[in-house]
Amino acid sequence: MRFGIDLPPQIKVFGAFFIYSFTMGSLYPRLPAIQSAMGVGEGALGLALIGAAFGTLISLTFAGPIIERIGYRRTLLTAIPLLSVFYAISVWAQGPLAFFLLLVPVGITIGCIEIIINLEADRVEHAIGRRIMNRAHAFWSFGFFTAGLVGSFIAQTGLSPEAHLAIMVPVVTVVSLILLGRFEPAEHRAGGSTEAAPRFARPTSAILVLVSVCLSAMILEGAGIDWSAIYMRNEFQAAPFWAGFAVALGAGAQAVTRFFADSFVERWSPVVVARTLLTISGIGALMVFFTPVWWLAYVGLALIGVGTSALFPLAMSAAAQRTDRPAAINVAALAQISFVSFLLGPPLLGYIAEHFGIRWAFGVGIPLVVLGLVTANALGTNRVSKVVPAE
Repeated sequence: MRFGIDLPPQIKVFGAFFIYSFTMGSLYPRLPAIQSAMGVGEGALGLALIGAAFGTLISLTFAGPIIERIGYRRTLLTAIPLLSVFYAISVWAQGPLAFFLLLVPVGITIGCIEIIINLEADRVEHAIGRRIMNRAHAFWSFGFFTAGLVGSFIAQTGLSPEAHLAIMVPVVTVVSLILLGRFEPAEHRAGGSTEAAPRFARPTSAILVLVSVCLSAMILEGAGIDWSAIYMRNEFQAAPFWAGFAVALGAGAQAVTRFFADSFVERWSPVVVARTLLTISGIGALMVFFTPVWWLAYVGLALIGVGTSALFPLAMSAAAQRTDRPAAINVAALAQISFVSFLLGPPLLGYIAEHFGIRWAFGVGIPLVVLGLVTANALGTNRVSKVVPAE
């Protein structure tokens, strides 16, 4: 039985990225309220948030064969509404340990969705003969931006996180059925490798250099998601709406840049684009770290969103183009290390924020930006990069 509206394949991919990130993004504008309700510091909250990272890593490692057996359509249509249910349950936690445990199934579900939608974007891209990966991830950022705005407005009304995320369950379910009810997986890429991917792809020294190029993007993007709302509350006594708006602003700036990123990469070399983005994110991190003025903090968060937008896809393209071993293994090695950094780094910054101040959650990204500028030549000079899964 089919529901929803019939859409072109690429629009279904964009819709999947949007509703998935909208579901994820509903939590983060509410973190100040969740932290206050638990009565804990940034360190304990950061450790609790690792529950989602832990679940995601389990899922990315082991869920592939299970998804193949269940089917992509059935898994996706179940997983996105289920993700909203797990988020709604998690905010009832009374302490960090319970929050950690309740976020583990959230992470497992996230991993399943990540596998499906990135693979689907790659296959649709191949089928229609047109680059859509960066644009698909732009819709991921647009979804996060929308969730940030909605969450900010709801936070300002005083509605509890428990009620807020409970309301999101039917909203996400209905929108998922409308946008994805007629989803059918695209055909496998012709001529692709049929060998099973390794559970862990060993990184070479060249891959580690590529990790260093995009590491600042992973850390600063995650810091913006996890800590920007608490930063605005702690440093500038921002009202609930304006604290949550910080999450939306970074995601919105990232979304717009990602939407047009492919044209920039095709016009200029990857090294030029990467160094430009690194410089922008470095300026943003410096502003967030040093500014005593609230509106400059928002400018800095927006610049971080712009600067972190396309570094990871550029590094993935460079990994895929290496000839020292099969492209799939190099891509997997870069993805695994970078995803660990993205998921584990920002929550662990909670300890730094608690002991040295919330500004240091962003300040630690500054030397990583310098490292990226030094190693950016590893991206090569080709103007048109190969298409590879991103994020």
